[in-house]
Amino acid sequence: MSQGGVIDGLEFARAGATRSGALDLAQLPRLAEAGCRAAELRYSLHGETSARGKPELHVEVAGMLTLECQRCLEALQVPIDVRIALELATSQEAIDAAEDDVDRVLAARSMPVAGLVEDEVILALPMVPMHERCTPAAEAGGTTRPAPFAALAGMLSGRAKH
Repeated sequence: MSQGGVIDGLEFARAGATRSGALDLAQLPRLAEAGCRAAELRYSLHGETSARGKPELHVEVAGMLTLECQRCLEALQVPIDVRIALELATSQEAIDAAEDDVDRVLAARSMPVAGLVEDEVILALPMVPMHERCTPAAEAGGTTRPAPFAALAGMLSGRAKH
């Protein structure tokens, strides 16, 4: 897998440069810390000058992450499909003072590509990763435990018939 490398943000955008590759979990430590057990991410980075005359980075990331379902604690496959334009700002003050919906990052001479990719993937993750419908343990080959209120439900339904 490629390391992604480092770019000079403003020069990359002005030159209209492009970089693409793939990253694995070893290059994405914050995803690993967040509980991601497997990752395969392909990225593309393209620099340009926006219609407003500002330097921009277009970041595209696609792939699959394996997280833990917060309901059943089993593996959960989370597809990633990120496409975003990031305007490069020359100061934090410019970012803080902006009163529009433009996504901005602080431009630097040394911007790690893996860090840019990881930032956007983290923002795209679900707040609480869960299956839409978790598979009960019995269907997955585990042992069956009776539902705690199943007996009570049976008693109540028996009463209703009388």
